[in-house]
Amino acid sequence: MRVLFGGSFDPVTIGHMHLIRRISALAEHVVVAVMINPGKKAAFSREERVAFLKEACRELGNVTVVSHTGLLVECAKQYQADAVVRGVRPLGDFESEFHMAHINKMLSGIETILLTADDEYAYISSSIVREIASFGGDISKMVPPGLAGSIQAALANNKREQTDNREDAGEHFEGKGN
Repeated sequence: MRVLFGGSFDPVTIGHMHLIRRISALAEHVVVAVMINPGKKAAFSREERVAFLKEACRELGNVTVVSHTGLLVECAKQYQADAVVRGVRPLGDFESEFHMAHINKMLSGIETILLTADDEYAYISSSIVREIASFGGDISKMVPPGLAGSIQAALANNKREQTDNREDAGEHFEGKGN
């Protein structure tokens, strides 16, 4: 069976990797897709997210990392996936994933397999990792081995670029407190 596991991976976490390892043990081939949502501003570029995932998945011989702009089901068709796999954490994920599974089946006929997160990873999210990293905190226990430094450096570089771009555009911010 060939499956697609898509997400924003902004950035990849040990929770994502735990699911990817579990999926790779169940399927002949896994396509991990960095999905690009034009309505959402990612902290890391598409290229950075793909590079982080490729590094994290390098030892998994049946995993391919790609990026895709568009609907998840279009990506699944493009890569000839038999099913889509989605990770589900205890609070809040099931309802939205349940609805999306039905929409995806209606749109394409493709099945969605919901895989629950193990308790030890259920609290980890990309947004938590970004927040801790933005304050200079240690994220090494929340991201794949060897990636903490790269993720923190990329986040710091991206923040500098955003600040430089605002300054180049003539945007100046003044504090309120008069």
